Amino acid sequence: MLDLGAEDLAELLAEVRRIDVQSRHLVTDVMSGGYHSVFRGAGLEFEEVREYADGDDPRSVDWSVTARMGRPFVRKYTEERERTVLFLFDLSGSVNGGFGIWSARQTAARVCACLALSATRNGDKVGLIAFSDGVDLHVPPGKSFPHALRIVRDCLARRGASPRTDPRPALELATRTVRRRAIVFLVSDFLAGDLEPALSLCARRHDVIAVRLLYPELAPPDAGLVRLRDPETGVARVVDWSRPTVREAWRSRVAAFAARTERALRRAKVDCMDVPVPRAPEGDHVAGPILRFFRMRELRGTKR
Repeated sequence: MLDLGAEDLAELLAEVRRIDVQSRHLVTDVMSGGYHSVFRGAGLEFEEVREYADGDDPRSVDWSVTARMGRPFVRKYTEERERTVLFLFDLSGSVNGGFGIWSARQTAARVCACLALSATRNGDKVGLIAFSDGVDLHVPPGKSFPHALRIVRDCLARRGASPRTDPRPALELATRTVRRRAIVFLVSDFLAGDLEPALSLCARRHDVIAVRLLYPELAPPDAGLVRLRDPETGVARVVDWSRPTVREAWRSRVAAFAARTERALRRAKVDCMDVPVPRAPEGDHVAGPILRFFRMRELRGTKR
């Protein structure tokens, strides 16, 4: 629920406006053309048959019309441009914490804003499934800029029903309800159990992209005694980061967690966009991960 007081609501609206201004600049100046070149139309629609001209692809020759007319004709197609972009957005307790200048949720909302505004500018529909350990909100796809900003607002302010993370219900809902092939951004820190079966099933129907939020705390901090609380379980403890054994154990657990996530994504044939949560202000904390992903897709060839 969005049970916000007047002061909180004013702050939320100001944050949405700031993100809108920043994102429109990035979409217009920095990311212009990248979205369209990476996420092409869902298919081709027949446009016309016309006489062959120099430079036409010989594979497009319509042989039945050519035989009937006695000279070569080709079939022309246009790209079916409109696509559906669906954000599966993590609302669990862990995305609200951290030691960076923004929380993981604020970072993720900015990335989603850039992608949503790029999609809307290209005439695509944008929708949202927000989740914690179940589906907390489902916003059906729409095409307007106000609709995209509504999704950004929900990403920032919607409260998860549970502090725990389980993307499987959201993946299952996307698989079940979105009939045509869509672009699905799964935005999460992936602090969850085995999601490979649900992820694989969704990836067979849609183009699924994992937007993985990377906390600065994944690297051991330069500190001594620190009191920490797990935002998903509420368990608190004091950790002595000055001890080499503690730091090495932390690195090992982080490496094992990353390996499990990457193995699940690889087996499900899902691309990954890593988004570091900035500890300090940086110039490309939003555009950088998106542009790197666009370049990777363009070099490899767009996944249909």
